[in-house]
Amino acid sequence: MALQAIPTMLVGSYPQPGWLVNRDVLMGSSPPRVRMKDVWLPRAEELEEAQDDACLLALRDQEKVGIDIVSDGECRRESYFNHFANALGGIDIDNPGEMPGRTGKPTLVPRVVGPITRSGGVQVRDVAFMRRHTDRAVKVTIPGAFTMARMAKDEYYGDQGKLISAYAAVLNAEIREMKAAGADIIQIDEPHMQAHPEEARKYGIDAINQALDGVEGMTIVHVCFGYAYVVKDKPSGYSFLAELDACDASAISIEAAQPKLDPSIIDRLPSKQIVYGVLDLGTNDVETPDQVADRLRGAVGHAGAARVIAAPDCGMKYLPRDVAFGKLSSLAEGAAIVRREVAGD
Repeated sequence: MALQAIPTMLVGSYPQPGWLVNRDVLMGSSPPRVRMKDVWLPRAEELEEAQDDACLLALRDQEKVGIDIVSDGECRRESYFNHFANALGGIDIDNPGEMPGRTGKPTLVPRVVGPITRSGGVQVRDVAFMRRHTDRAVKVTIPGAFTMARMAKDEYYGDQGKLISAYAAVLNAEIREMKAAGADIIQIDEPHMQAHPEEARKYGIDAINQALDGVEGMTIVHVCFGYAYVVKDKPSGYSFLAELDACDASAISIEAAQPKLDPSIIDRLPSKQIVYGVLDLGTNDVETPDQVADRLRGAVGHAGAARVIAAPDCGMKYLPRDVAFGKLSSLAEGAAIVRREVAGD
């Protein structure tokens, strides 16, 4: 599907409506690695329909402001991670394990007690639903094999490389089915490559390449410093980035607004398209289109307009809905400003 120069998109999540989730529960917890069913407000028999409605609202907001690459805003998920990771075979759902999280605090995580398997599509229906309701390019996000393995308690494989490879195999099967269901763009979320760079240098590229084996079309790997709601002080640079230029993904997604990264960091990824974060999600202040445009000019100056995709830094689910909508509007308008400048209009 052809895209205009400097297309726009969400990175991942969009705020879920207050009638769908208990925001006190959502905001009172770090992104869950195991199931957090008490976040949902509808009754179990009504939940799927309510989630579908929320996804349509997220889609219409994106279409309304002019976002080019749309998604369902991850409105069916308790977190970017646990929706897929806890739907797999080999996981003891009822008795989670415990591992240090990115901040070092003990975190409940999936406990691997058998072979990692996938009995059917986890997000395939979600893709087909979106494909039926829009004619724009559709992107779907899914947690990466490295991150899933890093946030699991392994009591079966006894070898980190084998665990990562097992996750990558089921990920590849899911991605192939999502593509067949109508996904134009696949994004793999790998925040733990940034959090654990030495381990990422050993396993990360192979994990991405195995997950994307045989997958056609645009693919993205998203690396970040964590949700702004959880991580307030972001580092001024990436510990694992240049290495990603060797992976099979066609684009790398980085956050640049909140950590105020120098756009020259893009030079480390000479062969990739760049999904460039221009919305600071650490504040409820809504950027003006001119602020967004100024941030984008820095990226375009290093990568050229043909290689840049404009986006928020990370997922927006912890923001108030009106703030997220305002930021998304400025994203679309700011990208349009730079697009006109590049075209000489």
